[in-house]
Amino acid sequence: MLEKVKSYVEKWHMLKSEDRVIVGISGGADSICLVLVLLELQKTIGFEMVAVHVNHGMRGEESDADEQYVKQFCAEHGILCECYFAEVELFAKNRKQSTEEAGREVRREFFSQALCTHRGTKIALAHHKDDSAETFLFHLARGTGLKGLGGIAPVNGNVIRPLLCVRRSEIEAYLGKCQVSYCIDRTNESDAYTRNRIRNHVIPYLEKEINSKAVEHMNETMEYIRQIQEFLELQTQVAWEKCVCKEGENYVVLEEPYRQLAEAIRPLLLKKVLTEVSGHAKDLESVHVMKVQELFERQSGRRLDLPYHVEAKRTYQGIVLGWKQSKVSTVPVEQIYDMSKLEETFHIGNQVIRCKISKQKTSEKNNTIQLDCDIIKDNISFRTRREGDYITIHPDGRTQKLKSYFINEKIPQEERNNILLVADGNHILWVVGYRKSCAYQVTEGTKRVLEIQIDKGEGNGRQN
Repeated sequence: MLEKVKSYVEKWHMLKSEDRVIVGISGGADSICLVLVLLELQKTIGFEMVAVHVNHGMRGEESDADEQYVKQFCAEHGILCECYFAEVELFAKNRKQSTEEAGREVRREFFSQALCTHRGTKIALAHHKDDSAETFLFHLARGTGLKGLGGIAPVNGNVIRPLLCVRRSEIEAYLGKCQVSYCIDRTNESDAYTRNRIRNHVIPYLEKEINSKAVEHMNETMEYIRQIQEFLELQTQVAWEKCVCKEGENYVVLEEPYRQLAEAIRPLLLKKVLTEVSGHAKDLESVHVMKVQELFERQSGRRLDLPYHVEAKRTYQGIVLGWKQSKVSTVPVEQIYDMSKLEETFHIGNQVIRCKISKQKTSEKNNTIQLDCDIIKDNISFRTRREGDYITIHPDGRTQKLKSYFINEKIPQEERNNILLVADGNHILWVVGYRKSCAYQVTEGTKRVLEIQIDKGEGNGRQN
């Protein structure tokens, strides 16, 4: 198995000697195997590694036992380990998400935070072939396009998945050969979650009754689909440059060049325009794209209401897509924390904000941020956005305009004026509920730590 993973890592150019890898480790078989494999690869490649464990707080003592196991395992293998706690069920409630989706978002947030803190370059996750097959079947059953049928990509930006070339059975066999134990999450055996039902029933049935290599064949197909999708995305960008122009806040799809496009590219182009206008890809379905396509056959002046307050209008030029109504501006809020005070608590709306200055870093949770107090230039302000705001997006100091960050993250325009920000002047340190800046990180040389905790009227559910 080890040689197979080595070849896969080389094929996809996943690791270099100068990399500092943030490794997600739950304590289960997959992530423990990933760490062991990376330790072997480290001997020849020479990258650095930091393990990150997220305790979801959903299984009580079992979750805490997993955390302790991970700490012990990392200590035995000489790996720096960062452990985070998140009240995922509360997070899911606040975001109106399933616990599965909320858990994924929480993990992504902490992995990104660790990437900034440790100046990492890659995030390594332990998905394998069975996970990708589950994703393929899940998307196929619910309805999806080519992108969804592509399964899990081996490399996606700075995220790498070295084990995507092996089966779960190979992972367990490797751990048995190494005589390494691992934690077992009993919730994986429950049929309460859709993915569990696919894992526990659908895939075993396909392998037993249809073809024993069903998972292998699905993974081969997904790789081919990803290649097709990549080609179509390039062609869609070419079509954008020919067919789409911007008029103020609106986008216009020009009729004449649009009708010259291949049938396969037309819906992809319209979906791209809709996503750009709305700031969202989720909940934009094929039926919405089809209705916009049908507008080309209607007379000028016909209109169509779409999700996220987007409106499509037929004109003599083609189709104009933009906001149905002007965005409502909210009255900006601002609360200043006086840095001369050691501790202060105040409210903005239903959000409780606690600021505290101490001499050492503590365990950081998803509703807190810890900063090097002595680097901060002004008093910290809690407010909504302003012209000139920016955020540090990379450990090397690279910044991005806040407006560009909102656009890239597909945050709806109607929400942007209401998002609470933690700022040092125009330097945004925390887009609350979304991203934390890579600036002002606490280091070994930090003398004073400013901890900011923000709760939406409910406690974090756990004592430090």
